[in-house]
Amino acid sequence: MANYRIGRLNEDIKRELSALLRELKDPRISPMTSILRCEVSPDGSHCKVNVSAIEGEDATRETCKGLASASGFLRREIGSRLHLRKCPELHFVADNSIAYSAHINEILHKIADQRAESEPDEEQQDNAPEET
Repeated sequence: MANYRIGRLNEDIKRELSALLRELKDPRISPMTSILRCEVSPDGSHCKVNVSAIEGEDATRETCKGLASASGFLRREIGSRLHLRKCPELHFVADNSIAYSAHINEILHKIADQRAESEPDEEQQDNAPEET
């Protein structure tokens, strides 16, 4: 497959999986699940899907188990919606990048707050009259 075709297929599968997630009724699948990335192999036979849930790592793992059990249905639906001759086998991987980025964002906000607290002290020292 050409590179542009694989890239287009990656985005199409991601879009369709995101839409199909809302139709699944498995209680293991978190309602706040995001499909982060799809990577189709060069021959088009396998697709690695990175999944994340806002609730945390445990919810993400449970969601991956639920999605793995529904992979046959998802594969059939993707094949029919995208009119694929050969639909790739779906492999779901738990990805905690959303939780990790939220943690990094929290750390940056703490650093910004600490700098804001220490800056007024420095400004007061700069504004003090100098004795000669």
